[in-house]
Amino acid sequence: MKIYDTEGFPNPLRVRIALAEKGATNKVEFVPVDVMGGEHRSDAFKTKNPDATVPMLELDDGTCIAQCNAITEYIDGVFDGPSLMGTTPAERARIAMMNLRAENGLMNAVGAYFHHATPGLGPDLETWQCAEWGNKQKEVASATMAYLDSVLADNEFLAGDSFSVADITAFAGLGFADFAKVDIPESLTNLQAWRAKVAARPSIAG
Repeated sequence: MKIYDTEGFPNPLRVRIALAEKGATNKVEFVPVDVMGGEHRSDAFKTKNPDATVPMLELDDGTCIAQCNAITEYIDGVFDGPSLMGTTPAERARIAMMNLRAENGLMNAVGAYFHHATPGLGPDLETWQCAEWGNKQKEVASATMAYLDSVLADNEFLAGDSFSVADITAFAGLGFADFAKVDIPESLTNLQAWRAKVAARPSIAG
C-alpha cells in the first residue's frame, strides 16, 4: 500500500505516528506530494482524492482512502499490535469522542486560524481568507487546550489509561499550534506533562 503525504505537515504526521505505533512504517510506500507546488489540487491527484488533501492511502487494488480518521482506522485494523481505536464498544466510543474533540477543537481550529488569519501557505494557495473566522477559531483552539488539560488531570491519556488515536491527534495539533504561533499556556501543566510523555514514545522520538 501507498501513503501519499507531505512529510512534516500535521495531518500526515498523525498517520505516520499511527503506523509507527503499529510497527508498520516499513510496510508502506510513502509517495511525496508537492503541496506547496499545488500538486494536491492537480486533476491527476483529485481523481484519486477529490478532497485534494494529504494524507491519502492507496491500497494494492487501487482503492483510495482519504481523511486521517478513516486511514488510521484501516491501519489499526489491518496491522498487529495494541489497538489505537479501542476494543470494546465503550472504549471505541470514548476514544472516538475525544479524537473528534481534539480534531475539531484543536487541529482544525488551529488550521482555520493558520489558513485564514495568517499568510498561511502563501497567496498562490490561500485563495480565499476570512480573518474574522480564523481569529475566532484561534479562541476555540485555546479553549480546547484548557479543556484537554482538565481531562488530563484525572486521566493518563486523553481517553483513559491507554494511548490512542485521540492522543495522536492532540499531539499533532499542538505541534501545529507551535508552528502557527498559537501559544500553549504554561499554566496548563497537565497538558504540558502529557505532551512531554507522548513525545518520548518510540513512535515519535524514534
